[in-house]
Amino acid sequence: MEWDGAVNAWHTAGSVFRMGRREWLTETGWQQAYDGGIRTVIDLRNPDEIRRRDTDPVVRAETMATFDVVHAPTEDPANSEFQALCVPYLNHPASYADNARIFPEKLAAVFKAVAAARGGVVIHCSAGRDRSGMIAAMLQDLAGAGEDAIARGYERAVRGINEHHRVSGVPHPHERYLPEEALAPLLESRLESLLRFVRSVKAEEFLRHNGVTEPELAAIWAKLGR
Repeated sequence: MEWDGAVNAWHTAGSVFRMGRREWLTETGWQQAYDGGIRTVIDLRNPDEIRRRDTDPVVRAETMATFDVVHAPTEDPANSEFQALCVPYLNHPASYADNARIFPEKLAAVFKAVAAARGGVVIHCSAGRDRSGMIAAMLQDLAGAGEDAIARGYERAVRGINEHHRVSGVPHPHERYLPEEALAPLLESRLESLLRFVRSVKAEEFLRHNGVTEPELAAIWAKLGR
């Protein structure tokens, strides 16, 4: 999505989108998102991640007041099992199934937020790759997208944040830009893990089992254009 300042911003399905941290958007970018129908922002980050950086653009409070910002973290970083499995953070689809197993109520809460959302929805985490990727894969599965489409969506996100690392003036504490010869084999492994997750989690079954109601599922499918 060509929202000014947005990093790793992509269409998921219907009126649902995904991106990296929202603080990267400029005033113009938020207006473009609004003009495109976005009214709800669902932030998957943990509370201590949510902050403005000195390098972030200034956006008027009046602009942000036109959006509903919902905080729905997908994890509890203090959980000891999660800490042992996801080092230094959730950074690979191989860990998605464990995230869903340890925090099913948190993932369900994200989908309940989508169901209740006003207007178009953009879901974001920090990089827009793994927490967003986990939720996006489940949303695409609900939308009836095939595995090829789900894999393409994740590949775009991996390549998008990798390109951001190449041009960003703020180095990431753990990641660096990877040239194609290094990225390609890692991407192949990630895509294999992603599709194993999609096949095993069975998004609709998972959500029903974890308290997402029939009316909420209907509202989610409506958002997904199904």
